[in-house]
Amino acid sequence: MSAANIETIVSLSKRRGFVYPASDIYGGLGSSWDYGPLGVELANNIKKSWWSWVVYERDDVEGLDSSIVLNRNVWKYSGHETTFSDPLVDCRDCKARLRQDKLDTDANGKFVCSNCGSTNLTDPRPFNLMFRTTIGAVSADDDPTALAYLRPETAQGIFINFKNVLDTSRRKLPFGIAQIGKAFRNEVTPGNFIFRTREFEQMEIEYFVNPPDAGRAHQEWIDGFHSWINSIGISDANLKDYEQTKEELAHYSERTVDILYRFFPERDDEAKQFDELMGIANRTDYDLRVHSKKPEDAEGKRINPDSTEDLSYFDTATNERFYPYIIEPSIGVNRTLLAVMMDAYTEKTNDKGETRVILKLKPEMAPIKVAVLPLAKNKPEIVEMAKRLKKDLQPSMRAVYDDTGGIGKLYARQDEIGTPFCVTVDHESLEDNAVTVRDRDTWEQERISVETLKDHLQRSL
Repeated sequence: MSAANIETIVSLSKRRGFVYPASDIYGGLGSSWDYGPLGVELANNIKKSWWSWVVYERDDVEGLDSSIVLNRNVWKYSGHETTFSDPLVDCRDCKARLRQDKLDTDANGKFVCSNCGSTNLTDPRPFNLMFRTTIGAVSADDDPTALAYLRPETAQGIFINFKNVLDTSRRKLPFGIAQIGKAFRNEVTPGNFIFRTREFEQMEIEYFVNPPDAGRAHQEWIDGFHSWINSIGISDANLKDYEQTKEELAHYSERTVDILYRFFPERDDEAKQFDELMGIANRTDYDLRVHSKKPEDAEGKRINPDSTEDLSYFDTATNERFYPYIIEPSIGVNRTLLAVMMDAYTEKTNDKGETRVILKLKPEMAPIKVAVLPLAKNKPEIVEMAKRLKKDLQPSMRAVYDDTGGIGKLYARQDEIGTPFCVTVDHESLEDNAVTVRDRDTWEQERISVETLKDHLQRSL
């Protein structure tokens, strides 16, 4: 089974230290969240897995970490200043501000307020999603030369570094640039826990290809991401692909496929149970063209008079110069973490008829791999042995020592946070130099000698 709804994960997250409401002691801040001790470990494991797959395991992708605040011209020529907006409406009855494209309609085709059910809404108007800031110690808020933005996506930092990476890495097409980083969008209607937030982290690849190869490369990335998503513990049963219609496509996109996850299983309409986990777009050659100094419009005027570089590619095999097409797989850390937790959530009844939560995370995703527990914390010899084992295991795997409760409660706590194995040091351990290893998923226990413990756990993990 998976979680019945997002609220189940919200409760577990705060109770066990995965995610906390941000600024909680001051009443919080809408749609802002802090990752706790376990949440930051899970997020890091997701990012590590993604980076390992796209950068280390492939021979055609380089890494990058670009600036959050970029020259304003980046957003001018990318189109974000004029087009990066959502249709905003106000409800005249309850005063709520809403995204029109996310509202349901009534039998007469009128949009319905999701807060109070009214159809008395204002006409839609564009609302730019970029957070504005100013640069300079003495800049005035209304000084246009000081205006800057927090990046709403990580992609543009990759596009404007295309030539830098190409020249320094001596790459040839096809190749990609990968980046993990924060992005900021002033969402009209954020919500549903970490599903939609104003501050989020993206894992993004821009894969540059010869235009005739773009269709094949696009489909390869779609198939590849299905495999990676499965590898981190998300079931195919909760995934499906959505092909964007021509009306939905961004103006630069030739084809975009969204991979959807069943984030809302409680909804009666199955189609509404799914929402976007990630998007994989064929962006054509739009991005490198608009940031280059040479392209001209129909009247022969330069499209971008502010750029100092041409981002075209010269193919030495064909002696041709062209602008590569770009395949962009983009996935958020927040939504991936939420999907991983929802998919791993299970419940099991023990011999006493008590329902226990088990977070069946893949071992590589689990924040803690092994918990070492002393059966009797008032026995110095047992405690000393347990702490020594924890220290010995730590260089090879994330291990913790815990003596803050009875053994039953300790087991239940580790099950709930997804720890694959518990190692218990008991009175017999002092005599036979062996410990009890308990499996999270089966609750089965096995006696293992201390000498072989590390190898046993590494094989099992």
